[in-house]
Amino acid sequence: MISRRLLIHAAIAGIGTMAILPAQAFQARPFDAKAFEAAQAAGKPILVEISAPWCPTCKAQKPILSELATKPKFKELVAFEIDFDSQKELLRKFGVNMQSTLITFKGSKEMGRSTGDTNAASIESLIDKSI
Repeated sequence: MISRRLLIHAAIAGIGTMAILPAQAFQARPFDAKAFEAAQAAGKPILVEISAPWCPTCKAQKPILSELATKPKFKELVAFEIDFDSQKELLRKFGVNMQSTLITFKGSKEMGRSTGDTNAASIESLIDKSI
């Protein structure tokens, strides 16, 4: 049987670990037209990430985006993810032909896009255009 003391020590250790983890400034959520339009209307910086679970380039972009999400300068960024395989209508709406495409907006104005980029500095530069 696990003692109460062991449980308390484990809980304290877990809390201490959580305190040193960086906070997320943004986290991509599934694309939602109403939320996207609201973010545009509010003039928010927006990132649209088109990815596929089987795509190695998309998998390489994920840790880069996760690292960038910890930067305070991106705290207002609203991020959406579109599935390349199942959301073909959205691909047409955004004029996207390939997975691993990143599109940034400042309000309703598209500020930039890239496809197949796995360079952290250039992805950061792309997102910088939206803030």
